Amino acid sequence: MNLETLRDYCLQLPEVTEELPFGPDTLVFKIKGKVFLLTSLDSPTFGFNAKCNPEKAVELREEYPDVVPGWHMNKKHWNTVNVTGSIPSETLFAWVKDSYDLVVASLPKKDREALKS
Repeated sequence: MNLETLRDYCLQLPEVTEELPFGPDTLVFKIKGKVFLLTSLDSPTFGFNAKCNPEKAVELREEYPDVVPGWHMNKKHWNTVNVTGSIPSETLFAWVKDSYDLVVASLPKKDREALKS
């Protein structure tokens, strides 16, 4: 996985937008205005922040050395994933989708229903 494949994957999810609300160095992906993924555009190493169920977040940190508490995020709900090649791309994409799904689940019912149609 690289930045381009991550971006392509995020943008194929329903109603995802990308923004640079924190300046030109941080790409943010949102669903209905709510953030589900962030990635740095100027870091020497590639990685991303993804939302995660709190219990699963801890499990992933314990299982994968490249998963750490979310950098500049609520560490209970966010993980930073350093993409070094040690975690299969399919797993990384699944975590991105999980982050998207968690944010969708927190949306008002009318917004969740609109995504289904």
